[in-house]
Amino acid sequence: QVRLVESGGGLVQAGGSLRLSCAASRRTFSPAAMGWFRRAPGKEREFVASLRWSTGLTYYPDSVKDRTTISRDNAENTVYLQMNSLKPEDTAVYYCAASTAPYSGTNYSLSDLYAYWGQGTQITVSS
Repeated sequence: QVRLVESGGGLVQAGGSLRLSCAASRRTFSPAAMGWFRRAPGKEREFVASLRWSTGLTYYPDSVKDRTTISRDNAENTVYLQMNSLKPEDTAVYYCAASTAPYSGTNYSLSDLYAYWGQGTQITVSS
């Protein structure tokens, strides 16, 4: 088992930036991929970013890809989500997730591939 703990959310004005952190409780944890998802009020959970652990390859949906970066610190077993040029529609609870599903050509954008989830952290973007 591994526990994921997100931090870094908050209130920011439109056009601003935030960096979220996700720390894994187990230092020896090597997932197949790490991902970030979000859920806005009244909406379905949405994929935001993924990072394949073995290669470092990243993937983003069109809605965020020009202003979002997922990265990692192997020494700290931490994954980050940097979001810039934030918009009110980015307001949501953001969740970090870890997948142990073996790579089979996926970009790890499907939430069903993730077995471990953090508790979520709120980002609110004011206009």
